[in-house]
Amino acid sequence: MQNPTTDARTHYRERLAPSLRLLVTVALAGPMVSLIFVPVGSTVALVVGAAVSAVLVTLFVIATPVVSVEGSVLRAGRAHIHTKHLGEPVTLTAEEAREARGPGLPARGWHLIRGGIDGVVVVPNIDQADPVVSWTISSRTPDRLAAAIRASQS
Repeated sequence: MQNPTTDARTHYRERLAPSLRLLVTVALAGPMVSLIFVPVGSTVALVVGAAVSAVLVTLFVIATPVVSVEGSVLRAGRAHIHTKHLGEPVTLTAEEAREARGPGLPARGWHLIRGGIDGVVVVPNIDQADPVVSWTISSRTPDRLAAAIRASQS
């Protein structure tokens, strides 16, 4: 008897990287730190400032969460759930997304929300044993994420 093959290919993957505005703001910490080292020497201050900027920007990019649908598992940051436990995903943009991220956000839901990302996918959790009622996930391409969830459910 052969081992059954599982569908482990990635249907969707998105890194919720910070916006360019945030990365520039973080990079400005380097020149501020370099001012501390000016009395030591201008070359030292320049090197330390550039290093601080590079390290902070790199850490901000590496620390960003990833949303993916791999096989039949939805991963949103550190959390994951089998897609058989999920209902029909709803894509929201503009005013509807603002409502879903703000006043319409369920208290018992799983949230992965990032500022600067307009789109949101809301997926109800149909598992009765799970206290989480829905998943609210920011996405730059909410239509593609919802389509990947639907595809992994079938």
